[in-house]
Amino acid sequence: MQRTCVIMAGGSGERFWPVSRKAYPKQLLALTDSGKTMIAEAIERISPLISYRDIFIVTSEILLAPIRAALPEFPPENIIAEPAKRNTAPCLALAAAIISARYTEIALQDISMAVLTADHAVAPAEEFRKTVDIALHYAEKAGRLTTIGIVPTRPETGYGYIETASKTEVNTPAEVIRFCEKPDIVTARRFLESGNFYWNSGMFFWRLDVFIDEITVAMPLYSEKIAELTQAYSKSNKMALEASEPSARECFAAFPDISIDYGLMERSRKTSVVPAGFSWDDVGSWDALDRLRVADKSGNIIEGNSVAIDNKHSIIINKSSDMTAAVIGTENIAVIVTDDAVLVCPKDKVQDVKKAVAALREKGEEKYL
Repeated sequence: MQRTCVIMAGGSGERFWPVSRKAYPKQLLALTDSGKTMIAEAIERISPLISYRDIFIVTSEILLAPIRAALPEFPPENIIAEPAKRNTAPCLALAAAIISARYTEIALQDISMAVLTADHAVAPAEEFRKTVDIALHYAEKAGRLTTIGIVPTRPETGYGYIETASKTEVNTPAEVIRFCEKPDIVTARRFLESGNFYWNSGMFFWRLDVFIDEITVAMPLYSEKIAELTQAYSKSNKMALEASEPSARECFAAFPDISIDYGLMERSRKTSVVPAGFSWDDVGSWDALDRLRVADKSGNIIEGNSVAIDNKHSIIINKSSDMTAAVIGTENIAVIVTDDAVLVCPKDKVQDVKKAVAALREKGEEKYL
């Protein structure tokens, strides 16, 4: 079985503004104590299981050059730009086409695909690879669309959930009963107490033939367009593509803008989940640093040229090259400084940073984005 991996890396990470920008999004930030970018960590985690030559990164055209620059030892021809901004279903249809074009000598039923994200925190890496190997092996043998579920540790309202018939041991495949939308707090508490609900990790595993067959049933247009994209990329699949193939643009634009969860996973009757044997965080906003970094004795996360006096449980990040930051007497506050922007907000409001980004966009202040 030829194993491949697709890392989705087209997100903008707007909730990490002002450090995250259009050409420098979350996946290119070093947010954990490792000091490595999120995308470098993602590749490092999976590469002992799947080699560099079989790992593909799908991103946007604006991020093609920055990601290649950030990963100088990674095969540039395996970093591919989407022809247009779309959701995860078109992204993975494109990936399926590119892999089909790259491995023409191998039958589709003999190619499996791991779909991972470029901007999640996972530990320990050994346990992650163990769960991935189990999920891939199950997908290969059983012919099912398989995902990884995260055993919840809190009543989280910001994640989607996956329900199974009963509580399942970690690293043990189980049939999915249903995928659930992000719940309110009461429902999230009930999910946590039941023991048979898992956070949806956004990681998927399947044989290529099963993926194409199932997405064709769920969204028939996809079969035709995947074939067209395979043809479009077959002429240049060994080269480092500086942009999308011209013939792929019109084809890709025909895909409905829909997530793989809504478009395929929730409609298929061949879905399974493997509860994870590792810890996971989707690193959605600045308060995630409380879970990813070691705080000082007052519970603060501090980085950069800063004077911090009498602060508690605050996040103070100064990325400015020529400006210091003085923060005094705060509690549960996020202060983020760059050369051209400053963010100050309560930690329980960091999810609203996207509103600031939207407001700047409406004002025509694109230079700050």
